[in-house]
Amino acid sequence: MAIEPAQEPYAAPPVEGGVSAYLELLGGRDVRPRLFPLHDEVVIGRDRQDALASDQFICIPLHTISRRHARVRRRGDAWSVEDLHSSNGTFVNGARLQPGSWHVLGDGDELALASAQLVFRSLVAPGAASMPTVIRKSVDVTQYVPAAGPRDAPRGELEKSVLKLHAMAQVSIALGAVTDRATLTEKIMNFIFDLFPLAERAFILLRQNERDPPVPVAARRRNGMVEDPRQARLSHTIVGEVLGRKRAILSVDTLADRHFAAQDSIVAQAIRSVMCAPLIVGEEVLGLIQVDSSSDPRAFQEADLELLTGVCAETAVALKNFQLYSDIERLLDGFVRASVQAIEERDPVTAGHSFRVAGYAERLAMALDRAQDPDVRRIAFTREQLREIRYAALLHDFGKVGVREHVLRKEKKLHHADMRLLEQRFLYARACLERQAYHTLAQRHIDEGWSAATFRVEKESADARLAEEAARLDGFLATIRSANEPAISRSSTLPDLRDIVHYGCHDPDGHPLALLEDHEVAALSLAKGCLTTDERRQIEEHVVDSYSFLVLIPWTRDLAGVPAIAHGHHEKLDGSGYPSGLRGPQISIQTRILTICDIYDALTAGDRPYKKAVPVEQALDLMHEECDAGHIDARLFQVFVDARAWMAP
Repeated sequence: MAIEPAQEPYAAPPVEGGVSAYLELLGGRDVRPRLFPLHDEVVIGRDRQDALASDQFICIPLHTISRRHARVRRRGDAWSVEDLHSSNGTFVNGARLQPGSWHVLGDGDELALASAQLVFRSLVAPGAASMPTVIRKSVDVTQYVPAAGPRDAPRGELEKSVLKLHAMAQVSIALGAVTDRATLTEKIMNFIFDLFPLAERAFILLRQNERDPPVPVAARRRNGMVEDPRQARLSHTIVGEVLGRKRAILSVDTLADRHFAAQDSIVAQAIRSVMCAPLIVGEEVLGLIQVDSSSDPRAFQEADLELLTGVCAETAVALKNFQLYSDIERLLDGFVRASVQAIEERDPVTAGHSFRVAGYAERLAMALDRAQDPDVRRIAFTREQLREIRYAALLHDFGKVGVREHVLRKEKKLHHADMRLLEQRFLYARACLERQAYHTLAQRHIDEGWSAATFRVEKESADARLAEEAARLDGFLATIRSANEPAISRSSTLPDLRDIVHYGCHDPDGHPLALLEDHEVAALSLAKGCLTTDERRQIEEHVVDSYSFLVLIPWTRDLAGVPAIAHGHHEKLDGSGYPSGLRGPQISIQTRILTICDIYDALTAGDRPYKKAVPVEQALDLMHEECDAGHIDARLFQVFVDARAWMAP
């Protein structure tokens, strides 16, 4: 071993400009990638803070970011981050920070501020200035490199042990990064054939629950051929031994082993050597892994069984984590569905709206890669992002829980009670006209001393006038009933109410009696829909209420965008929407998808008391008009039409 003499200490160069770290903003659909140098302290937020210098504030113009979202500062060589009571939270490596508490950052830590993704980079290791790097010796490592030779040259026991330890480390690292069971089983199969060169087949059996027997979920041969797990023939004796006694077993020359040789499955498949180990977490047996060979009776040794047992231990933990994650996911999904069901039961005529919109939105999002527009085709959503869109669609109307029921379920321009009161007013007006006519008739009879014949003629004349006025009032009431029907489009013709407003009538005391009150005239004059300005304001507030509710939920990192997506589903690209009046670039693709699906279902849903269901073709024409007016995204709407996203597969 050649040891070089000690070298002079090597000190890290000073960082220029006092910058010892920076934040890297990862680019996305709404922001471009940028680097932000860090000095001593910096605030991250949405709006420019005049009280802070330019190098003390990082502006990320996303509506999901709070005005003052988070703060990063340096104390000595250490950098820390603090959440400033933001609406959507600050996450470090997936963990949400408690507002007001500091978290020390390390090089490479990932920060998530709502939908913005940043990475913290340190330019100087802690203590680097005071503790310079010293090279004390160098070693000639070439002596450790194996000499060139045949790949199948025999290896020493130490080298084999090192290789197996390295393989186990790779298994542990790989399994820690897997996020679904299918990928896990694929990786395990690959590792098995790498770890055991003489293995010819491998099986993975898993239980659905503790009471059920395990069933094969994966079966492969060394040559890569995938077998149908359902056709796998396994020894019930081996499976029972492993699961019942929770012990790993090794059988060399299995056909000669009295314990297993009588098994039909062993004989039929000519299994010569087999290893089988259980997948155990605590006291729970999740399944097992079997590895066998039909050619070498001594393909596996005791050390191999220990290695397989270690692999099974790692695999079992990963499987249990998937199981727990799946349970939590089902729990969240069930809670969301139950919540939506409860809200929609307040208005039975719109029941199913949120579930339909969620289905449309998922299908539209998955159809983007088939769009004719190349820019749209480049948009791709991960499985987690699709789930985020689905939850936002399911919960987009949750705020309607705070809308008063008589407003939420309003069918006509006038409420039922208001219409009944108006009809009673017309009956009262008719009674007043009759009273006035007959009172005048009687007074004239007394004053003028009419004969019976004259009285009869005058009464018939009065009756005729009353009948004429009654017919006129009936016509007015018919006009009001027609005007009370909500219009789907602003182009619809409104009935003329001027004659009704100016109709002259008096009560018994001689005071003018108006057939229509001002608020009734305003409601009946609505060009579209059935909500007055005040009622529409109450309905529109459901968007804010939905957001206020959703931001209280501690969403995981992959669902952090749910509140923002739902919050903007009534925004328009030209800024005419609500509640924030956002314009084109400020509205995310996910929200634009939700908007299109929400409008379509509102138009085509089954007949409601305040409107008839619009046929699909007419609904698409109306939405084309919305595109032409600059309200909704025309490119996404074209994908919606081409993919017929409203039709379930």
